[in-house]
Amino acid sequence: MTLPRFRAARLCAALLVAPVAFAPMLATPAHAQWTVFDPSNYAQNVLTAARTLQQINNQITSLQNEAQGLINQARNLASLPYSSLQQLQQSVQRTQQLLNQAQNIAYSVQQIDQAFQSKYANVSMSAPDQQLVADARSRWQNTVGGLQDAMRVQAGVVGNIDTNRAQMSALVGASQSATGALQATQAGNQLLALQAQQLADLTAVVTANGRAQALQSAEQAAAAEQGREQRRRFLTPGAGYQPGNAQMFYGNK
Repeated sequence: MTLPRFRAARLCAALLVAPVAFAPMLATPAHAQWTVFDPSNYAQNVLTAARTLQQINNQITSLQNEAQGLINQARNLASLPYSSLQQLQQSVQRTQQLLNQAQNIAYSVQQIDQAFQSKYANVSMSAPDQQLVADARSRWQNTVGGLQDAMRVQAGVVGNIDTNRAQMSALVGASQSATGALQATQAGNQLLALQAQQLADLTAVVTANGRAQALQSAEQAAAAEQGREQRRRFLTPGAGYQPGNAQMFYGNK
């Protein structure tokens, strides 16, 4: 057999074998598919998942910040658990009661005008000596009563010092341990109220002392006027002192 005929025979044999070799592939079921891996698609999916996770973390952080903000607002709105209002009011009431117990001439414009009109005005030229003595004694009693009232107010204010010191210590401690702005503000307001109460006590002491000094000065002025009237009566001819004969020993004649 020549070479060209041999090559033609091999080609025919190959064509006959090819359908048999490809038969299994053609017999594969129609539902079977090949899995294909796409690197670019996989990277895109990973990037999308990472971005989603970051968004979730941001949302969690935002919720935590909002929760902390609500907690801080609750602390700022929390009321101070300590109040000194009752003790301060009691101190003011004690001082006020002492002022209201003023003797003879109270802290009243009407009573003061009446008392000075009747007791401290110009001495009447026609008033009897007994009336002059009674008026002088009444003025002296007013002065002594005013001095006593001033000392009683001073004692009451001194008694309030211990209460004020305890309240100041408690309020400063509450202010330092305040958990929010409202508690700190309330503690500051109560400290201002304590200062106002102390100023009220100081005003009461100054007022009581001024009243006592005013009564004392008024008594001295009235006493000086009454002394001039009594001296005038003593020196007035016919009505003052009249000399006379005095008999010392009744046995002598």
